Amino acid sequence: MAVKLEKSIKRELEMEGKTYTVQIAPEGIKVTEKGKRKGREISWRAIISGDAQLAEDLKLSMDALGG
Repeated sequence: MAVKLEKSIKRELEMEGKTYTVQIAPEGIKVTEKGKRKGREISWRAIISGDAQLAEDLKLSMDALGG
């Protein structure tokens, strides 16, 4: 049985030689490079609705166009 997400939990992740803090909260997910204050946040609503994928697809297409 799954446990309800009622408060934030933090975990550490190492990727490509850098360490990140991943915070999973009832509002969404935040990933911050260790030692930094600002990170990337995304709400559960954006993930579930597909807006997150749409934003990533748009970024990739803009990068491909050089913009």
